[in-house]
Amino acid sequence: MTKLVYIGIALILLGIILTIIGTIPAPPSKIRGGGIVMIGPIPIIFGSDLASLRIVIVLAIVLMLLWLIYILLSGSNFW
Repeated sequence: MTKLVYIGIALILLGIILTIIGTIPAPPSKIRGGGIVMIGPIPIIFGSDLASLRIVIVLAIVLMLLWLIYILLSGSNFW
């Protein structure tokens, strides 16, 4: 057999071992998160806790201001 066959078999075995290791349950942890969906200039905000919501609200305000600056500087007839 050639070297490539041995390398291929080793990679397959490594993949199997990593898959088995990945199935070992991890200790429980608290997952936090939030998100924003911008529909035009209107944000839809969601989050799993207050800290995430605060960050997303700040991000929404920044995005709305960037949108407003873009509209004003682009010379669009939006207004």
